[in-house]
Amino acid sequence: MPVVVNGYELTDAEMEQELPLHQGARDAMQSAMTALVLRRVLLDEARRLQVQAPADGAREQSDEALIDALLRQEVRVPAPQRDECLRQYHAYPERFRVGALAEASHILFQVTPGVDLDALRHHAGVVLADLLENPQLFAECAKANSNCASGELGGSLGQIAPGATVPEFERALFAAEAGSIIPRLVETRFGLHIIQVGRKLDGALPSFDQIEPGIAKAMHQASHDHALRQYLHLLVGRASISGIDLPGADSPLVQ
Repeated sequence: MPVVVNGYELTDAEMEQELPLHQGARDAMQSAMTALVLRRVLLDEARRLQVQAPADGAREQSDEALIDALLRQEVRVPAPQRDECLRQYHAYPERFRVGALAEASHILFQVTPGVDLDALRHHAGVVLADLLENPQLFAECAKANSNCASGELGGSLGQIAPGATVPEFERALFAAEAGSIIPRLVETRFGLHIIQVGRKLDGALPSFDQIEPGIAKAMHQASHDHALRQYLHLLVGRASISGIDLPGADSPLVQ
């Protein structure tokens, strides 16, 4: 079934060109098609708003320049103020430590569309209770239960530094004692985690003045990413799209 966006039918040639850029995705075909759909929606919006962009280069390069010009015009977020950065500094000091490292292993119970979350949570809780009684079985349980590729390694994620993974996981990891299993399920956007903590280095927390520029940059990027997702959802909701189930607008736009 052809995929049609606002009357434009995406071609096999476009898919052949896009697909190699998504080979690391769980579903490369879906990821590539989603990127093509979103790019077409953005191009249509740029032309509707008569956005101006440099016209040099090949057509594909010109399209990307048009999308970039549209996003610069329509997706704007203010720079964070000093007091906002200071609140982040005090709220999440573990993210800003220098030299902090923690060895971590985990078992991921992935939350997928249609999953019975209560049943999944119950199962994960049973596994956690067993491991708290028998921590030596962690690697075996990871291989049997984890929805992460690390399960084949007994759940090992190696050494993790602040900023290397999602905040919920990091907060739990760096707050826990070395050599322990966190006695609760840790929930992130990936699902439910049982986390085993290995050796830890606490590192040192720089002064706020030393790292304020980095905090401001990270906060601005996070705000921009959020605004971009909202903008894409708005455009997708207004567009006429057929031939594809597009559950959200979080896929990459331009590789």
